[in-house]
Formats: sequence, structure tokens, C-alpha cells
Amino acid sequence: MSIMRKIGFTPFVLMAFVLSACSGAQDQRITVPKAQVDATQRISYDAVALREVSLPTYAASEDIYVADANGRLSMTAGLLWADDPSRAITLELSRYLSQITGAQVASAPWPFEGYPDADIEVRIEDMLALSDNTFRLSGQYFVAPENGRDRAKLFDLSVAIAGEAGATDIAAARGQAVRDLALTIARDGLR
Repeated sequence: MSIMRKIGFTPFVLMAFVLSACSGAQDQRITVPKAQVDATQRISYDAVALREVSLPTYAASEDIYVADANGRLSMTAGLLWADDPSRAITLELSRYLSQITGAQVASAPWPFEGYPDADIEVRIEDMLALSDNTFRLSGQYFVAPENGRDRAKLFDLSVAIAGEAGATDIAAARGQAVRDLALTIARDGLR
């Protein structure tokens, strides 16, 4: 009888033990706190649909990336976003747009009877913490109203990362940047 069987290890138990040791059990999931919404903006639409936000490959993963002074991206070891970033940012943006405008805002697919007055699509080009302790969110958004003129606008937002620029500080800055994007869309794209 082998020594592994004597101490109760079967090949399956040993494999499970090794896999659990290597599975990243030390990873921590970071949530994004809700940013304070103080501003309001009247818009031209009562109901707005938001399509799923498009993210660059690195930002769409659950890994949290930081860019160094040369623009090289590095994963923050052991830290992951708590939710799928595309889904989370779509829901955050929808919530902030609703709070800022008072309109009926929902992410697609449209969950209500009837149709929205306008559709919004957001394509994010950059979404990351920078070595200068700022969080950058840039890209383009499109507003397609049911009746009226289509709009396409660029955005480039930066938010200071407070504290020691740790994971929770980066998450708070991301929340503020998404809130600022919602205000930008309401002010420049939905009036």
C-alpha cells in the first residue's frame, strides 16, 4: 500500500488540495462605492435606454490595472473587481443618469412597455488608474433619439485618487468618474 493511501490521500484529493492552493484563494474583491450626486440636469427626454457599455480588453476583465509613467499596464496582484466591469459600469451609469435627470433610465434590453425616447451607447477607450494618482475615463458616447438629431461626443475625464491610491481609493475614483460621465452625457448629449 502506498504512503499516500496510508495517510488518506487519493490522487483526486491530492489534486483538489493542489488546485485549491493555487486558485488565488487570497484574491480580494473590490466593490465600487456610490459617488455622491449633487447636480441635476433637465433633459429633453422622459425615457432613456442605455446599451451595455463597451470597454477595452484590459478594463473588461475583473483584474484591476494601473498604468506606470511609461503607459505600461500592470495588474494589481490579488485584487479583482467585485462585478463584471461592463455590467457594473452600465448599471452605475444608468443609476447616475436617472438620479441626475429624473428621467426613466434603464439599461438594455428595455424593460418597460413602449419605447424609450432616446438610446445611449458608450464606448470607453481608457479606464485606468495612472501613476500620477488620477483615474482616467475617456472614450465616446452616442445619443440616438426616437425623433431628432443623432449626437456623437468625445469625453476625457480625470478624477484625483484620494488617500494612498490603494484599491478602495481607486474604486472610489472610478465611481466618481462614472458619475462625472453621466453628468457630461446629461449636460451635453441629452438636452
